[in-house]
Amino acid sequence: MIWVLGIILTIYIIAIALLIYGFTKVKTYKKTNLNPHTSFTIIVPFRNEAENLPNLLRSFSALNYPEDLFEVILVDDNSNEKFQILNSKFQVSIIDNIRISNSPKKDAISTAMQHVKSDWIITTDADCLVPENWLLTFDNYIQQNDVSMLAGAVTYECENSFLHHFQQLDLISLQGATIGSFGLKKAFMCNGANFAYTKRFFKKLNGFDGNDKIASGDDVFLLQKAANLFPDQVHYLKSEEAIVSTKPTENWKSLFYQRVRWAAKTTSYQSNFGKILGLIVFFGNLSFVIGFLFFLLRFLHYQFFFLFAFSKFIIDFILLYKTNQFLTKTRIKNLVLSSLFYPFFSVGVALYSLFGSYEWKGRRFGK
Repeated sequence: MIWVLGIILTIYIIAIALLIYGFTKVKTYKKTNLNPHTSFTIIVPFRNEAENLPNLLRSFSALNYPEDLFEVILVDDNSNEKFQILNSKFQVSIIDNIRISNSPKKDAISTAMQHVKSDWIITTDADCLVPENWLLTFDNYIQQNDVSMLAGAVTYECENSFLHHFQQLDLISLQGATIGSFGLKKAFMCNGANFAYTKRFFKKLNGFDGNDKIASGDDVFLLQKAANLFPDQVHYLKSEEAIVSTKPTENWKSLFYQRVRWAAKTTSYQSNFGKILGLIVFFGNLSFVIGFLFFLLRFLHYQFFFLFAFSKFIIDFILLYKTNQFLTKTRIKNLVLSSLFYPFFSVGVALYSLFGSYEWKGRRFGK
């Protein structure tokens, strides 16, 4: 047993060390004083978001970007009540989602594409807020680089609770893996709350063809298809001025279902690197859980378990610290408690995603 756990830990440490190396390879970008040039269409799929949409639209109003260079398309995915736009200083429209697949969000983006007139599309979520230089930073990077797809960072606006701090730690780990994979030129993950690509590139990739039977994944499957076919055209925008913030879930059940929805996509990844990394992380966490249980049952020497746990904690901490410095520049809260609980949560999510169903926006998906 000890040598099996030792081998898994070694492979895990090597994998996370590679992500740390990849993270450092992606240089932080700072916008310059280039005049705005790129036209954007911001696509926001939504369902029953009357509470959040006004806040998102206010953050759009505060954008430091010419109003004639961007428009907003809100795609209503069968909300219970129709959302009304009272007034706006920028062009914004609401259209109804046309459902043709098992994926509401992919359908919403495809529906909006029929109305897009701009060069670039950028997607975000209804419960997000964007910084004032969001579009300006994207624009400057686009002007200076030959790129057709750009992924950006997402963070949480947290309150002082363990649930929120745990989610922030989880998101930081995902963002660290995302940036690290770009640095290794093995991009396999991104977040649709901050994701941009050209309309021409979307058509060149045949949109979401091939994965529209999976409920979510409008972001990662499109990214993996692009990274496989045109890797030089896919970049990561590592800029503090382009970080989108979103809300954490408000209860553990919602968090569990959200992570199950994310995990359910893994088996359909086109990226072999993404699949292998997912397996390594899963077995790394599973080994911690098994080691802890064996330690409690006294089948495993406490010295070995503490060495295992400490080694895993240190390599995880380096990636988490680097990513957190980029995303928030604040101290990671409840780090030790979250790190101890995370393997149990992660293993539970992974196993449940293989067999169970989940709820999303008042609908049920999965097995």
